[in-house]
Amino acid sequence: FLFSLLEESGYMQRIVYLMDRFMQKFGMSGKSIVPMISGLACAIPAIMAARTIENNKERLITILTTPLMTCSARIPVYVVVIALVIPDDSYYGVFNLQGLALMAMYLVGVVMTLLVALTLKWFLKTDFKSFLVIDMPEYLKPDIKNVLFSAWSNSKAFVWNAGKIILATSIVLFVLATNGGDEFEGAESFVQNEYPTLSDDDQSAMVASIQLENSYLGVMGKSIEPAIQPLGYDWKIGIALISSLAAREVFVGTMSTIYSINSDEEMTIRDRLKNEKNSEGLPVFGLATSVSLLLFYAFALQCLSTVAVTYKETKSIKWTSIQFIYMTALAYFAALIAFQLLK
Repeated sequence: FLFSLLEESGYMQRIVYLMDRFMQKFGMSGKSIVPMISGLACAIPAIMAARTIENNKERLITILTTPLMTCSARIPVYVVVIALVIPDDSYYGVFNLQGLALMAMYLVGVVMTLLVALTLKWFLKTDFKSFLVIDMPEYLKPDIKNVLFSAWSNSKAFVWNAGKIILATSIVLFVLATNGGDEFEGAESFVQNEYPTLSDDDQSAMVASIQLENSYLGVMGKSIEPAIQPLGYDWKIGIALISSLAAREVFVGTMSTIYSINSDEEMTIRDRLKNEKNSEGLPVFGLATSVSLLLFYAFALQCLSTVAVTYKETKSIKWTSIQFIYMTALAYFAALIAFQLLK
């Protein structure tokens, strides 16, 4: 809706014009700024918005780098993890440390987007040099009918194209998380026999935790534990990493379930995670692990819907694979370096 207001008023074209010279330094055009700003909300419609870029090289760089922008799906993860290690202190009555940390994560996304774009600029070749040709309309009072129609048509396209992918992915992960072997099936009986004095709510929470641990998704989390241990993660965080492939914000709900928390309210999760200890008696979510987790979610392409939309827009398994692999590698090594330096 807000983008439609900018377009109808004539200011969107001016944003494109003003940013063109800057974006050219990174192998993109002024038109790339629209998908990048949109990527702060969601990478899926942002990648679709790159259709307006005529130059194939500039369009491809925009598509490959836009998911590095901090989308709204990362915010629940940032809010919970930042609250674990950053004190809620304020300076001069204005600067809150947790707020500054959140802003820093946004800046990290922007800087990495530009650095990767600059790298791709030297590797990708183009047959022609593009020049920005754009109509510069007069400033106009937005027509509310046009604004509403544009917002409706774009929202409908997103729901229809991306919604099917999100639904299918969520169903697969739900099936994996709600099915398992004998230990999964016998969780309820085990809790009732071993912990008969617990309240019904506590028993239900423990059953959910045991079932998730022994579900097919839990088995997958344990299978990747050797690969993620150098990052400071255990199998429980591994489950969250796998489940959040559907959507990054699933991380919060998954950690809520695995740690037997009955509410998705962030402070409850924070307090419980802060008290978790590993086998050595040290906090599971210490500074090193928390920073590692923040960087992993900042760079990893934890969104299969974005992968599918990238393939849909590029019609190339090659570039879709390159995007997923480079972002995963970037996230892994950034998290690895952070943990090893801070532990």
